[in-house]
Amino acid sequence: MSAARKRVAVVGVGTMGSQAAWRLAARGAEVVGYDRFAPGHDRGAAGGETRIFRSAHFEDSRYVPLLKHADALWEQLQQETGRELRRLTGCLLMGPTGHHQMATVLESIAEHDLDHEVLDAELLAKRFSQYRIEDGDAAVLDRRAGFIRPELTIQSAARRAEQLGAVIHRYSTVREIVPVAGGVEIRTDSGSERFDTAVVTPGPWVNDLLPDLPWEVDVRRLVSAWYVPTAPEAWFGEERPAFIRTAPTHCYGLPSPDGISVKLGLSRALHQPAGDPNQLDRTVRPEELEIFSELIGRHLPDLHPDPTRLSVYMEGYTESSRPLVGPLPGAENVILLAGFSGHGFKLSPAFGDIAADLALDGTSPQPIDFISTVGRTEA
Repeated sequence: MSAARKRVAVVGVGTMGSQAAWRLAARGAEVVGYDRFAPGHDRGAAGGETRIFRSAHFEDSRYVPLLKHADALWEQLQQETGRELRRLTGCLLMGPTGHHQMATVLESIAEHDLDHEVLDAELLAKRFSQYRIEDGDAAVLDRRAGFIRPELTIQSAARRAEQLGAVIHRYSTVREIVPVAGGVEIRTDSGSERFDTAVVTPGPWVNDLLPDLPWEVDVRRLVSAWYVPTAPEAWFGEERPAFIRTAPTHCYGLPSPDGISVKLGLSRALHQPAGDPNQLDRTVRPEELEIFSELIGRHLPDLHPDPTRLSVYMEGYTESSRPLVGPLPGAENVILLAGFSGHGFKLSPAFGDIAADLALDGTSPQPIDFISTVGRTEA
């Protein structure tokens, strides 16, 4: 069946769903999206004004070809929408020289010939004085890196999909996804509708919508905090990269596009369980800020210790930290994208394109065996 004749539902028009809707509509599919809120809302995994884009990868060098595919699609989406969704400012990947993630990032750079610069502790301290450097520290400057605007990206991708013919049902919660002969039935409070295929990108609602999923997705509550620097010229001058520190506490930060503050975030191990995603606790308690205060005192002494803004959102993590991408077991017409484990947004255009491949052709030319649901036994 050709793409022009295929009806595809997109369940969840957020980080991944908005991109899938865009790529499907661009290929001539009849696309209908459903979202319990509206594209660009701040209740899922896409909040916080900025997210990091990077070419080098700490976790697994197999992501790099997907990052290159995403890179090209970021450029295409910006051209089609006329919006600055991403700005390349570089990203500093910092940590002790012997840390395994520093070794992995150097391996991924060497394997894929990425544009980078290695800085030892002395050069790092001289060039980026906003950081307190410890003995044994080193850094890699990933030049093909920077920040993404998540809320704007989702709204822009969804709007582009609509311009290409997609229909998006806002404030329309999907209650059930039922495989039927030759297709899929989507059930909402307004009734049911039949499709050839469904792309399901439920974000933190994955366990609610798919309670029998054979893999565990651990949904966590994340806190982002914004701090004002006392020496803004160090953060907002000509060279103002995002940063990630591997150890002793894994954290990341981005200078805000408005030139006022610096956003800080933490890794999975420091997040609390989210509980019911429909009742997310969005209040940040003083004790939750202690880890940020410790980080500032140890590594970022120029930041004022009191935050000017706090934000709470959710992300889903698999046991292996690798996402679930592919058909549901026993339901080949249901394509799942879930459990991106905190590093999915930069890859979202590539995953949207992969979802379109799988929904329309049943396979993808992208190298996804290591994240595929097909034959997968672990999360």
